[in-house]
Amino acid sequence: MNKRFLIGFLLIFIIIIIFFGAFKNEILKVFYPLKYSDNVAKYAKEYNVEESLIYALIKAESNFKEEAISHKDAIGLMQIMEETAIDVAKKYDINIDANNAKEDILNIDNNINIGTKYIAILLEKYGNVEIAVAAYNAGIGTVDKWIEQGIIKADGTDIENVPYKETNNYVRKILVNYKMYKELYY
Repeated sequence: MNKRFLIGFLLIFIIIIIFFGAFKNEILKVFYPLKYSDNVAKYAKEYNVEESLIYALIKAESNFKEEAISHKDAIGLMQIMEETAIDVAKKYDINIDANNAKEDILNIDNNINIGTKYIAILLEKYGNVEIAVAAYNAGIGTVDKWIEQGIIKADGTDIENVPYKETNNYVRKILVNYKMYKELYY
């Protein structure tokens, strides 16, 4: 009886391993979807940001929940702070009504537009994904201070030294998502 059970269990285990191996990418694509692809493609091209990075940010920030609002009042798919959204919108002529900002920022197109423009600004400022992503989470002033104080290097090679646990984990999560999106789709 025990021998039959063990053989049956092993056979089922082997079948599961073979099935997962054969359909690994299809299974992973369920967890790493390409939602809002028209918006992402449009703004990725316009602002010269990799689509895989935008998807990585959306997945980590809101897990594709359009109406997401964080405990710190970050808004929408890309979890943009209202003040940041208004500032980016003003500087780059993106149509946001300051009197109705929260609703405008929750708009999918506006949210992806502003979030993508903001990460593009950070990528240009810092020259690498790691530091740009840290600044997306912790803020430019905070990241600049860490660099000035030698806590992290400007080239991102010691990104594991980010002192805020939340930001440290966030950067790791984004980098994993980024890698997964690149491997699955690009």
